Amino acid sequence: MTAQLLDGERLAQRIKMELADRTARLSAMGRTPGLGTLLVGDNPSSARYVAMKVEECREIGVRSFDEHLAVTASQSEIEAVVDRFNANPEIHSILVQLPLPDGINQEQVLLRVRPEKDVDGLHPTNLGRLVMGVPGPLPCTPNGIVELLAEYRVPVEGKHVAIIGRGLTIGRPLALLLAMRRPNCNAAVTVVHTGVADMGALTRTADVIISAAGVAGIVTADMVKPGAAVVGAGTTFEGKKLLSDLHDDVAEKAAWVTPRLGGVGPMTRAMLLRNAVLAAEKVR
Repeated sequence: MTAQLLDGERLAQRIKMELADRTARLSAMGRTPGLGTLLVGDNPSSARYVAMKVEECREIGVRSFDEHLAVTASQSEIEAVVDRFNANPEIHSILVQLPLPDGINQEQVLLRVRPEKDVDGLHPTNLGRLVMGVPGPLPCTPNGIVELLAEYRVPVEGKHVAIIGRGLTIGRPLALLLAMRRPNCNAAVTVVHTGVADMGALTRTADVIISAAGVAGIVTADMVKPGAAVVGAGTTFEGKKLLSDLHDDVAEKAAWVTPRLGGVGPMTRAMLLRNAVLAAEKVR
């Protein structure tokens, strides 16, 4: 079996074209969407991610308001930038790039972002909306994964989905989202993690496996049911090389699989841009 690639890059480009049209309509009304980004320190991965955000904002017509603080910035200096973003009516959404430097209370900074400007969809208020099934900005990577599976007509409703990883940014909100009675979700969800002695015993019964462990090659072909869909949402770096949670042999067993590059990553960024445009559309 040769797996079909779940091409997130292609889908993300189409989504960005749609967002560019919506942004143009808003700008014609005198309301250009604005995204405030805050980078603290010089982490190369974080700097690269923010730079990509700035470029993609430019591509679809979203204004980017960027702040870059030194790694020595204090808690109060960081919070002052968030407060300024919150108060600026031209900034409709805010991205605080994580991780923040050691010694900074990260939770306190994130809680300072107004929920309606939370572009990541991870503010406790917005996660509460997700739990309750109330509309709000959805977490970017989970929402991107759902859209990617739907684009390639991967059966999810009523199927068994195994998620490896229980982190705040992917595993936990993704489990909530996929279990909800909504289009392309409504699945039976199992959440496993690296503390489970035999993950394969659980993943081998799954119709869809989504790994967000951040452990290179943690999912191998012997853990996959023939014909399953397998999504690698976790990544690690070996030097400058980006590594997937999925071992290369998974493609020989699965019916659908994400590529090492161009799978979930572009969808995460597209969903962030969508949240940014949505935040501007909701302003009254």
